[in-house]
Amino acid sequence: MLMSLLVIILAAHSTMAQQQRYTVSGYVKDKQNGESLVGISIGKPGTAVGTVTNQYGFYSLTLPAGEHELQFSFMGYAPFKTTVNLNTNKTLDVKLESSSSQLNEVTISGQKQERSVNTLNTSINRLDIAQMKKMPTFMGEVDVLRSIQTLPGVTTVGEGAAGFNVRGGNSDENLILLDEAPVYNSTHMLGFFSVFNPDAVKSLNLIKGGFPAEYGGRASSVLDIRMKDGNNQQFNVNGGIGNIFSRLSVEGPLVKDKSSFIVAARRSYIDVLMKPFVKGDMKDTKLNFYDLTAKANYKFNQNNTLFLSGYFGRDVFGIGKDVNMNWGNSTATIRWNHVFTNRLFLNLTTYYSKYDYSLNFSNGNKKQADEELQGYKWTSNIINYGLKPSFTYYINSGSSLHFGVQGIYYTFKPGTGTGTEGEKERVKVLTDKHALESAVYLDHEWKPTKKFGIQYGGRLSAYQLIGKGTAYYYNDTTPGIRKRLTGTETFDANKLIKGYYYFEPRLSARYALNDHHAVKVAYSRTTQFMHQLSNTASPTPLDIWTPSTNNIKPMVADQYTAGYFYNAPNDSYEFSAEVFYKKTDNQLDYIDNANLQLNQYIEADLLPSEGRAYGLELYAKKDIGKTTGWISYTLSRTERKTPGISLDEWFVNRYDRTHNVNLVLTHTFTKRTSLSANWVYASGTPGTYADNRMEFQDWDIPYNSTEKRNNYRLPAFHRLDLSFTLKGKQLKRWKGEWVFSLYNVYGRRNAYSIYFKQNEDDPNKREAVRLSIIGSIIPGITYNFKF
Repeated sequence: MLMSLLVIILAAHSTMAQQQRYTVSGYVKDKQNGESLVGISIGKPGTAVGTVTNQYGFYSLTLPAGEHELQFSFMGYAPFKTTVNLNTNKTLDVKLESSSSQLNEVTISGQKQERSVNTLNTSINRLDIAQMKKMPTFMGEVDVLRSIQTLPGVTTVGEGAAGFNVRGGNSDENLILLDEAPVYNSTHMLGFFSVFNPDAVKSLNLIKGGFPAEYGGRASSVLDIRMKDGNNQQFNVNGGIGNIFSRLSVEGPLVKDKSSFIVAARRSYIDVLMKPFVKGDMKDTKLNFYDLTAKANYKFNQNNTLFLSGYFGRDVFGIGKDVNMNWGNSTATIRWNHVFTNRLFLNLTTYYSKYDYSLNFSNGNKKQADEELQGYKWTSNIINYGLKPSFTYYINSGSSLHFGVQGIYYTFKPGTGTGTEGEKERVKVLTDKHALESAVYLDHEWKPTKKFGIQYGGRLSAYQLIGKGTAYYYNDTTPGIRKRLTGTETFDANKLIKGYYYFEPRLSARYALNDHHAVKVAYSRTTQFMHQLSNTASPTPLDIWTPSTNNIKPMVADQYTAGYFYNAPNDSYEFSAEVFYKKTDNQLDYIDNANLQLNQYIEADLLPSEGRAYGLELYAKKDIGKTTGWISYTLSRTERKTPGISLDEWFVNRYDRTHNVNLVLTHTFTKRTSLSANWVYASGTPGTYADNRMEFQDWDIPYNSTEKRNNYRLPAFHRLDLSFTLKGKQLKRWKGEWVFSLYNVYGRRNAYSIYFKQNEDDPNKREAVRLSIIGSIIPGITYNFKF
């Protein structure tokens, strides 16, 4: 079906070509450091003819034969104009020089193609590292995930929560990519910091709806993070020293203008700082994280560039010598960019990704030589290998095709538990699972007129659960009750256990009311074949990833989006309003008191659920002037319906926040001083609590008389953060700055959860206690440097 569509589009194009046309193409890079620039506008001034660079800095523009004036421009760079005489296909590489124009009230006319009113995409937010560094910081440190949590439609269940939630989805419904390799745990230190080193990040795209056909495998969002390529002009050293951790990055040319590298590392030292204050059994407590990010590239010639990148990070947490946990991610990516012709571009990516964790308990008395150490160890991991050739064919200035194939091989190791008691050792190993996910996709981006544009296409997804493995079969019982095992079947290596096949249509359309106002609509179907098992609101490092099986169907989400977009005449600010409705089938839910840990028959405790989410997102942003920032407001509702749970009625999801407001402001006083503020307000998250009690043999037993889930909400969440930046004297080879921050300025004790206990003065009374992760002002200071 997709290939037939491709043939039709190409045939239509050939019949429409009435005059001789030629193509100018090439790469756009930063003149100072050689970094490829994404989203740079290339166009003919005074016309709607133009294009933008892709994610690798490549552009292609087909024009009639003759002389044309082209302008290259983007916010933060001085516009560059040149004249090309097209009597044949030409290659034109351009280097743009950074500019301070973003601080002045100026108009850059060549930027129109990248304005929100001119793009086809809906529900996409882009941030670069410069924007992230302006935001207030936690403990003085810039953080990628905290930045995106200020955008509309993005929430968390509370401070210290791992992951994030988009439009009411679970955290496992977000596809997080680092240079195209998936990352399964995106946070350090139980959720307080992200695993992405800001010194190595160039930009990020958060896609919440209207997904291009290239992306698949998750139901809620795509967070596409791109690493810096490295400075190919000169060596630079960047770093920072703060309360919690220090970081250092080195970048420079391997061969000037042809090859570069960047290596960035971080290490926290909370355990070192607290060591003098921890005594007795707690003296060996461990709490730290570290990570290493690296990338290199080599440009063989105008048509071939190779990129190598990787990440390795780990968290270590231990209480004395009795409890020890560690978990971490590893990724490796090889990318090859190849230009077949001026119109046909290839990016071939192959990657490796692994997430693993271990948990150790020990209980021994080393003072007695005759007493054997007793303990327990649990390990688990997920490993995958991927291959993604993706093509872009530029038909003309208003038409392009994006197509490709993708393949991922998964190995799931749900868990191995080893217990020791005296001289005895008991081992419990859950069966490994193997799966193959593949897809072929095609979409056509077409702008027939200045006012109207459309991007349409589809994605054929296939998923096979394969051996070596075991399939389990259960009886159909009353919904909400643990199922009973009726049989098993063993499959040899590479034998098909269960297959699923889906077509995922994608559509985005835009209509411009005039140069400053536009309306957009989008529809997308996404399918998710893997799931994270967690019966807590915030996933922990020990939660299990599992593939779809004969008992667990893939999750399927259909999302509809409509929006209004406005750009001011001088591009000083923009505004958008979007409404969305998302319907999800085959979400995972759990019977009450489900056992998720080292349970070979976990599928007996799982329930299929349907979900729905709908809402309004408002977003206003100001980029020009001494005061910049944005405000976002989300009004939404997220609900579920699970047979056998909550009286078979719809109930609000644990991630539902009816109101969510984020205000981010930065004011630049001088070239050396600036102040940033971030204020967030959100409705409390729902929870299930007892509303009645009964007495039994002098015991006071609380219970939920309504039998409904999430029958109460926590108090509203709100917090103010401030950050002040003082730049030192900017010398030619040394640049430094101090960042002073206050997190939770007015000391709000936001509730992470509520628990109940007996009143100490009157045991007949029970009282509710608010559990707060952070309940005081937290100051931070960091010194950043560059030379």
